[in-house]
Amino acid sequence: MKLLLAASGLALAIAAAHAPAQAQDTTMSFFVTSAGPGSGADLGGPEGADAHCASLAEAAGVTGKTWRAYLSTSTENARDRIGSGPWFNQKGEKIADDVASLHSDANAISKETALDESGSMVNGRGDDPNRHDILTGSLPDGTLAADQTCGDWTMNGAEGAAMVGHHDRMGLRDDAPSKSWNSSHPSRGGCSQEALRGTGGDGLFYCFATN
Repeated sequence: MKLLLAASGLALAIAAAHAPAQAQDTTMSFFVTSAGPGSGADLGGPEGADAHCASLAEAAGVTGKTWRAYLSTSTENARDRIGSGPWFNQKGEKIADDVASLHSDANAISKETALDESGSMVNGRGDDPNRHDILTGSLPDGTLAADQTCGDWTMNGAEGAAMVGHHDRMGLRDDAPSKSWNSSHPSRGGCSQEALRGTGGDGLFYCFATN
């Protein structure tokens, strides 16, 4: 009996050793929106932004995923909305393994990797027009930047402000905020499309798949 059990155990061990490793799903789970809804920082709240992410992803042929916009609000931090990772861009390039690495120097976000849903590069500093201001409403650790969410993403006028990050990691100065993907500076002149464009944005935001 003992010999039979030992033989069975050996057979299982050999089978496990030769089993193919489960391939990691590298289909797109991160992108920058190619366009916002078109009403400045009024995204229809976080739910409207989530729906915009899903619509763009599905139009690009990625289905079966649950999408969340990387946006902080008065009741929820951006870092808590996006699942646990890992996340990959449209070309299968890994952006980050998990939430901790996303909010550290270990993330791979750059102009070359922070692609839109179709795999196209998003204009950055030096391009015309510059569109590198990405809406986040967040501090560098992914928590709420108080009073910088344009009314929890429902305002599009001359009032309010939105914290933005630079997807191209470039700014006017050689400092950490200028190079931050999620917390560079607040918008100026309000929450309208014109105000966002005035500082180098276009009402774009980051989308992450939670599964």
